[in-house]
Amino acid sequence: MTTHAAPPPNIVLIITDDQGYGDVGIHGNERIRTPNMDRLARESVRFNRFYVCPVCSPTRAGLMTGRWNYRTGVVDTYLGRSMMHPDEVTLAEALRAGGYRTGIFGKWHLGDNYPMRPQDQGFDEGLINKGGGITQPSDPEGNSYFDPILYRNGRAVKTKGYCTDVITDAALQFMERNRRRPFFAYIATVAPHVPLQIADRYWKPYADAGLDETTAKVYGMVENIDENVGRVMDGLRRLDLERNTILIFMGDNGPQQPRFNGGLRGLKGSVYEGGIRVPFFIRWPAALQPRVAEPIGANVDIMPTLLDLAGVAPPPGVRLDGISLRSVLHGGPSAAPDRALFYQWHRGDAPEPWRDCCVLTQTHKLVNGKELYDVEQDPAETTNIAAEHPDLVRDLRRRYEGWFADVSATRGYAPPRIVLGSSRENPSVLTRQDWRGPRATWNPDGEGHWEVEVVRAAEYDITLRLWPDRTPARVGFACGSASEERTVRSGARTCTFAGVRLSEGPARLEAWMEGPLGRSGVMYVSVRRRAGTSP
Repeated sequence: MTTHAAPPPNIVLIITDDQGYGDVGIHGNERIRTPNMDRLARESVRFNRFYVCPVCSPTRAGLMTGRWNYRTGVVDTYLGRSMMHPDEVTLAEALRAGGYRTGIFGKWHLGDNYPMRPQDQGFDEGLINKGGGITQPSDPEGNSYFDPILYRNGRAVKTKGYCTDVITDAALQFMERNRRRPFFAYIATVAPHVPLQIADRYWKPYADAGLDETTAKVYGMVENIDENVGRVMDGLRRLDLERNTILIFMGDNGPQQPRFNGGLRGLKGSVYEGGIRVPFFIRWPAALQPRVAEPIGANVDIMPTLLDLAGVAPPPGVRLDGISLRSVLHGGPSAAPDRALFYQWHRGDAPEPWRDCCVLTQTHKLVNGKELYDVEQDPAETTNIAAEHPDLVRDLRRRYEGWFADVSATRGYAPPRIVLGSSRENPSVLTRQDWRGPRATWNPDGEGHWEVEVVRAAEYDITLRLWPDRTPARVGFACGSASEERTVRSGARTCTFAGVRLSEGPARLEAWMEGPLGRSGVMYVSVRRRAGTSP
């Protein structure tokens, strides 16, 4: 008798932005309406304690690589600190090598320029927003959650509809086109991250029920996400793909604003439970029985787990920090019951030892090297028991110190360089999302620089997008040995320096304007290599 191997499962991973542990009904929130998320949770292996980083880019770096984010170059969410080194091997690259078609829909937040974009890191196609979210500095001016300008395979497109609906439409179309082959669809919403833009019909009922406007709008955005989770579930069923599709739903960090969070302490940005513990549901009808999983899981476990379940070999020569959760998913124990997880986040170009950090195990958690909590018995972290358990404190401190030294030694914390002059991206647009420096901010009076790599010595047109209300001004740029300045009139919006000869190699690019309001940077810089000028 001939036997046939089971076809590899499809994979759909939905990750939301700033949706905390308490922002689903099944976690005890009686005010929010999430019927589809709740149904998915009941049909899934639902992790009681699943951990991520306190903020979004670090969570996504760990998810995409199976490695602690400090190994990847991602230490923060903006100012050049959320670009992932392009030699990191992503989940999308590994699955594509294993025969999967890969698509991303929504938020990437690991680099806007070549060679760090999704299409450079394993995704065959996508419809994405730039930077950390719609309306942020890397986004087109005047963009909105309604009818947003997004980027389809690198090209800007004006879409019609609400952002979460638009990316779900694109994801469903991708699944239908690829229904006869294994696919990986990564759906990453920008909701319910600020700005809290959502149609009145979603949030007004919550306000009418007595919730403050901020919470009402967050819940309205989550309710819209819930509708789209339902659309994905219905779409898989309609395409007869439900049984052999792994469907994951998760958050990327805790809630930004105070609201119900299941009794957990802390918010987004915090290493207390409320900042790093999120919803995580994984459904695979062909192989998994619904249950609640008590062993801890982490964002770095997603890549090794999915590769294991899909029968795809992990990337050769790559050290993964996460573990496969296959045993836990089938109701067994963790493959590493004594493991420790490590999370840390603060602003700055490089992490500092013991600053805003935690190390946690199945039973205990050490915060900032000083506060010890029994998180099994005291999930709200109300009682510091460090004085009663000095040996455990010493052990967890030792583990953290070893981890911090290890991840810091991987490559250090110098940022990856944005490549200029490549045929893969021309022009390259440099935004305040990725500039750096002590005066770098998102405000009009900020000033920063970009670390770049010019791959072709050639003539370039360098266009500065100016702040009109800071003109008239003296404006200029410098990149390596090239620099120019000129005066622009009042109200000028752009200034182009044409035919600038840039030398090959690493460089620092700066652009500035100086006028009646003082010196500042520009809104963004476009660098275009002229055709036919490279050697």
